[in-house]
Amino acid sequence: MNIKKDFSLKAYNTFGIDAKADFFVEVNTVKELQEILKNDAFPQKFILGGGSNMLITQNISALVIHVNIKGIDMVADENDHVELKVMAGENWHQMVLWTLKNDFGGLENMSLIPGNVGTAPIQNIGAYGVELKDCFTSCEAVRREDQEIVSFSKEDCEFGYRDSFFKNEGKDKYVITSVNFKLTKKDHKLNTGYGDIKTALKEQNISDPTIQDVSNAVIAIRNSKLPDPKELGNSGSFFKNPIITENDFLPFINKHPEAPYYKVSDGKYKIPAGWLIEQCGFKGKRFGDAGVHSKQALVLVNYGNATGKEILDLAHKIISKVKNDFGITIIPEVNLIK
Repeated sequence: MNIKKDFSLKAYNTFGIDAKADFFVEVNTVKELQEILKNDAFPQKFILGGGSNMLITQNISALVIHVNIKGIDMVADENDHVELKVMAGENWHQMVLWTLKNDFGGLENMSLIPGNVGTAPIQNIGAYGVELKDCFTSCEAVRREDQEIVSFSKEDCEFGYRDSFFKNEGKDKYVITSVNFKLTKKDHKLNTGYGDIKTALKEQNISDPTIQDVSNAVIAIRNSKLPDPKELGNSGSFFKNPIITENDFLPFINKHPEAPYYKVSDGKYKIPAGWLIEQCGFKGKRFGDAGVHSKQALVLVNYGNATGKEILDLAHKIISKVKNDFGITIIPEVNLIK
């Protein structure tokens, strides 16, 4: 393993923040990961996957370990389903395209989500009515403390809305090395309930869509709304959509009857954070090289040379304004590296 010093992380985070790591190493096998975690010469270690769900606000005074373990294996092949074991370093979208090429269903609504497979369970990523947990069966991880390999079931992971065990009790204690998915081989259950997907399919005169059609629709929608990180630094949705109780929802909707919302469960409602931010006047606004995307207010962007701190300062302005105008607190979805 080649350990590098004073290493720029600009190419390793989708915001394109030019922060530096004191030390940097890439691991390509589970054994290499176990060996470097065991190395006492670097007491401070920072795990880096695809760099898509993070905002680096300062240089990282640690050994940054980039997990680049690759591989997709079929571990079960039944009449109706297959189970895949996907290694952590696989690019999420490329993995989704691979499943579609093989006509395996379940992940099509999560096409074009940036990042790698290994970090997906941490966030319980999701899009257009589907979450990772819907196809997840288990994952393996290396425990940082003793480098042992541990298996986690779906129940162990305690998945919630953009949340999991790995963001709470298990935070910074494990490095996910592989994720297992159960996908359909036939009689695919399509989730086309979101209006944007329905509209996209209708525009293409598709009345009986395949999983590939749904994926293409999602890709078209995301391309129309979200900037390509290779062209404009961003981390996708910066904020979670807030979920509020009925006690807060009723006065809110009485005051703002035009507001979109989704009933999550009895007494709980999800309000689109992008709508709240847009109503506060931030959509398309630029503050130096930090800004809010012109097509989707949920996305903060780096126009070139913004620092992580400048983007975080903008996020705080937005949070404060939304709270002041609507009485609703929105919180970042991205992992803030302070």
